[in-house]
Amino acid sequence: MNMTAVLLVMAFVLLILGGGAWWLLRHPVFAIQAITVQGEVTRNNAVTLRANVMPQLSGNFFTIDLKRTREAFEAVPWVRGAVVHRDFPNRLRTVLVEHQPMALWGDEGTNKMVNQQSRVFEANVEDVDVEHLPRLKGPDAQSQMVVQMYRDLLPIFEAMDMGIEQFELTPRGSWRVLTDGGALLELGRGTEPEITAQLKLFFKTLSQVTARYGRTPTSLAGADLRHKDGYALRLRGVTTLEAVSPKKP
Repeated sequence: MNMTAVLLVMAFVLLILGGGAWWLLRHPVFAIQAITVQGEVTRNNAVTLRANVMPQLSGNFFTIDLKRTREAFEAVPWVRGAVVHRDFPNRLRTVLVEHQPMALWGDEGTNKMVNQQSRVFEANVEDVDVEHLPRLKGPDAQSQMVVQMYRDLLPIFEAMDMGIEQFELTPRGSWRVLTDGGALLELGRGTEPEITAQLKLFFKTLSQVTARYGRTPTSLAGADLRHKDGYALRLRGVTTLEAVSPKKP
């Protein structure tokens, strides 16, 4: 009898506790009332963020899925990462990190960019000063390799008083550069050390070649470095073709 009484009391207590817990979980006071946004919000304001995220949330302070909430924030353009916390009894607090674009990505007319972490993302390119960003191209899955090669080669071009306007990894795995002066360079395939060595040798001989025509390397119009033992070169205002004189009757 004593054991039965104890079991009945325990069952009653559990029932009370369960009912109380259910009441707490369903009580309106724990419904999410506000979201505090902190961190980097230069591209998005707090009102816009809340308007995009709130409709996607379900549950209250105890039941809301923080992982899904974080993903909802990270789906907003320009948001690279979010950390979400609960603030008792009915608030959420999120800390945001925004994308910092280092280059445009892909063909013109798209809204793709690549950030400082070499990650491709989509946002309105009109929100940035595109005039000061290079354009990189390649498969999205290889963005890290493209960015790293660009960063490795840029100092070599800058040492020749040239900038890189467009840098591309072609579908065939070949590297291609368009300088800010309009010169198109076909670099061919290779690893970073191979391409770097090839490019340094090219620029070293380029200075010698252009000097013969009274010009500087900035007169470069194009070059094809894919040849095994040399390269094809085009200079502005210089031609190797001889004019053909009209035949006398």
